[in-house]
Amino acid sequence: MSENSQDCLPTTHTISVEKIATAKLPTQIGQFKIAGYRSLTSNEEFVVLYKGEMQKNFPTLVRIHSQCLTGDVFGSIKCDCGLQLRKAMELIEEAGRGAIVYQQQEGRGIGIINKIRAYALQDEGADTVEANEELGFVVDAREYQQCAEILFDLGLCRVRVMSNNPDKIKALEKAGLKVVERVPIEVDSQEPAAHYLRTKKKKLGHLFEFND
Repeated sequence: MSENSQDCLPTTHTISVEKIATAKLPTQIGQFKIAGYRSLTSNEEFVVLYKGEMQKNFPTLVRIHSQCLTGDVFGSIKCDCGLQLRKAMELIEEAGRGAIVYQQQEGRGIGIINKIRAYALQDEGADTVEANEELGFVVDAREYQQCAEILFDLGLCRVRVMSNNPDKIKALEKAGLKVVERVPIEVDSQEPAAHYLRTKKKKLGHLFEFND
């Protein structure tokens, strides 16, 4: 991970997202701001939850959180997504500054309906990777370039990434951000998530402790 403090710029040299609106958002965890972004190259929309002053050379907590309707909204315990989102908010509140880019690419990019179809296959014994492949999808279709561009647009350069996913960290570095630290984001999950977490660690290379 780079510790170079020189200026950083998007490797594409252009920003392909635009900020549409910003508002205050009081939450159970603390006072945040929320911004809506729109892609200029697709119909994708993003939400950013952030707090504090965004300074280019101050190493700032950031997270790319991929939408998980079942975990984030309905409180599913088949995964750790909702718990991770809340933990990231708590860490930002504690630090006094940081940003979460909420990426609307449900089910690693397959959408909510296909995610439910994948859940049905998991009910029959498939793991999350096998279910996506059986439905004819790649294991992970997400892209993070525009998430990085949003962080640039907020004024950030040096970031402390709250993630267990090495692909997200590599993507931010490839986009031109200076990743100075990976901040593990481990939470206490329940038994129904065990199979999912085991698969993420063994097949997807996620970086967290898991006692098999």
